Amino acid sequence: MSSTRNIHDRRLADAWATLKAHSDEGLPLDPDANRLAFADPEFLLRRDTRGIRIQLELLKPDLEQAENGIENTIVVFGSARFRDPETANALAQQAAAAGVVTQQPKADAGGETGPSPIDARRAQALARNAHYYEKARAFGRIVAEYSAGKEARDKLFVCTGGGPGIMEAANRGAHEAGGTSVGLSIALPMEEAANKYVTPALSFKFHYFALRKMHFMMRAKALVAFPGGFGTLDELFEVITLVQTRKARQVPIVLFGSDYWKRLINFDMLVDEGVISAADLDLFQFADDPETAWEIIKTFYRL
Repeated sequence: MSSTRNIHDRRLADAWATLKAHSDEGLPLDPDANRLAFADPEFLLRRDTRGIRIQLELLKPDLEQAENGIENTIVVFGSARFRDPETANALAQQAAAAGVVTQQPKADAGGETGPSPIDARRAQALARNAHYYEKARAFGRIVAEYSAGKEARDKLFVCTGGGPGIMEAANRGAHEAGGTSVGLSIALPMEEAANKYVTPALSFKFHYFALRKMHFMMRAKALVAFPGGFGTLDELFEVITLVQTRKARQVPIVLFGSDYWKRLINFDMLVDEGVISAADLDLFQFADDPETAWEIIKTFYRL
């Protein structure tokens, strides 16, 4: 009599188990030509297999987030260079005393790269803008506190680029409130590791900017853009364009820091010159405190 089998048993051999068995036996790596294709990094990194890498980079974070119950996110963008008030003020004091300090990162997860030294003027700007760090931190906390105790389908999770600055602040606020948050970092030649406040199981690294930006939008229920540089602008206008052209559903887009954004971009001039319509200005709203940003999102979804 044949033994009873579980209907859920796998019918194909587990590839990882095969590789592990070879390793456990101390068998040498096969020559390149004889190596299993998916276990051959040189093969996977060829120009010809770029399409496979793109597909894998799309699939891995999608499956991992689904398995961890991440359905709805609020994406927070902003400068990777901003620091918390304590750090920023200390840097400003050092710069004033010594003329220069050297604690600014050479590159960051937002794609904003700059020189390492900070002169007094730049240090003063860090101190001046440190309040944005605290406001992003408070916003992350609000989102996590709202989601506490809710069913998975009703929860909202903070999602950032995984780096320092505003990204760290939003992840930190969620972490301090006992919440889960996502980090989608980008691999750069000179980079920092993902910030320590991202939930480890949800800290993903991307090679392709395009795939990273796609993942920002795949689960996004809202976007909150704090002041930032080229990377922040790139991500912000990607989202606005997708919504404007109806390639993505409409979501709340909040520009945090009205003075910053209105000094940076003359939106009314774009309307006057006929390059956007007046109705396009309704695609986003301004906020100057975390509670207002959250209220915009709550009102949109009638939470």
